[in-house]
Amino acid sequence: IKTTAVNKSDYIIYLKKANDFYEITQKASDSDLWAAVGLNAVHCVISCCDALLAFYLGIRSVSDDHMDAVDLLMRIPQVKSGGEANTYKRIIAKKNLIAYDCREFRQSEAINISKQAERFYRWTLSNLPK
Repeated sequence: IKTTAVNKSDYIIYLKKANDFYEITQKASDSDLWAAVGLNAVHCVISCCDALLAFYLGIRSVSDDHMDAVDLLMRIPQVKSGGEANTYKRIIAKKNLIAYDCREFRQSEAINISKQAERFYRWTLSNLPK
């Protein structure tokens, strides 16, 4: 897995990005912009992952495949004991469907991914310093 070293304090930058994506997910949902809900949810959890990896391991994945970050997440003790890695994988697995498949991303799918992303985001917040 390709990684790059980062300062542990950089987690704050990634957490800010996660917050921005989370907020836009909520606003897109209020406007019935389902693809925007989905993609911002995906980017929210990617930024959460970056924040966690920076804080706990001092690294960030630079792999072309976001799924590679799952192995890195599993190195964090708080992740090993929970289903967070599986939640991350489920959300990331939807990225290509949302962005590139030739079909609409439905409201029910957007609501589901938004709820999963919110849980992952809130879990991330609870496992990082404020």
